[in-house]
Amino acid sequence: MDKNSFVEEQIKEHQQYKKLTASELADLFANFQGDSMFTCVFEHFLQVVEDVEVKDYIEFAKALSKRHVKQVSDIFTMEKIPVPVGFGEQDVRKDAPRLFSDLFMIFYITQMASISLTIYSSAYGNASRQDIMNYFRNNINDSAETYERGIHLLLSKGMDLSPPTIPYAKKVDFVEDKSFISIFTGRDRPLTAPEIKHLQFIINTNILGKSLMLGFSQVASSEKIRKNFQEGAKLAGKQIKGLSLILEKQDLPSPKLLDAHVTDSTSSPFSDKLMMFHGSLAGSVALTNMGTALGQMMRHDLAAEIMLFIPLIGKYNNDGLNMMIEHGWVEEPFTAADRKKLSDSSPGNQT
Repeated sequence: MDKNSFVEEQIKEHQQYKKLTASELADLFANFQGDSMFTCVFEHFLQVVEDVEVKDYIEFAKALSKRHVKQVSDIFTMEKIPVPVGFGEQDVRKDAPRLFSDLFMIFYITQMASISLTIYSSAYGNASRQDIMNYFRNNINDSAETYERGIHLLLSKGMDLSPPTIPYAKKVDFVEDKSFISIFTGRDRPLTAPEIKHLQFIINTNILGKSLMLGFSQVASSEKIRKNFQEGAKLAGKQIKGLSLILEKQDLPSPKLLDAHVTDSTSSPFSDKLMMFHGSLAGSVALTNMGTALGQMMRHDLAAEIMLFIPLIGKYNNDGLNMMIEHGWVEEPFTAADRKKLSDSSPGNQT
């Protein structure tokens, strides 16, 4: 037996009775929900895509999402845990006209892959059972390949997601003045590379979110849900405008909107449940991105600008969640035991 096989056997023996942890349950549940949704989105894309290269890319992404759903289902079945409902054929409308352009489809998958890299890395870093670590490590590789393919395909179609370039440093410098981070005087200094990176990333995700919300607002079945998507598009637009202005004041280019890549269709390719879940997912990702960016913003005025949006996004997310609960669309995540309830209902308390 070689060294690797021996190690694998040792791990298998050590972990054969190890239950899934709360972190692993949380990440597997979220992964199932997300990839079952993406499978539906990609199904619609494949029904309407025109470009052969884009079609191949969508088929690649869909195959990965379907595989992830199957693997998570198998894990839950093995652990004797009920498999979540997620999303399926009932959430895709056959023969619905296209809602987005082919170029938007590439951008969508590429951005989702970029976001997935962060999500899967967190899941991997919080896993302790070897089979779960293996699963999320493979998903990281899947997302990396999807992202790379998408970046190159976008470039071949004339769309570049790269942040702007800045001059290379001629020497190593150290910050000598506290005005470098001041909310008043610091605003006049050039942006640092990390600040540019996170501003660009937040803008890109909001460009995607705004276009999605615009499209969903055209096809949702009720006025209340349409209004929710309209509010989401406005909120994304405010973030794009505010953060792009910061780049433009420094003579740095900001990414272009993709609103023109939303068609005039009013026939929904997706169920309201799927679209509302997607809106909720976008809001959660936005808050995560904001938190990450705050840790990199050395200029206090930039941090203040970002913090202005956090309560607005939080309220939007909460409003959407309440609407989903009203419709019975929210699957309850796995929860800890309610010890008080168990104690109160125990036979010893029965009279």
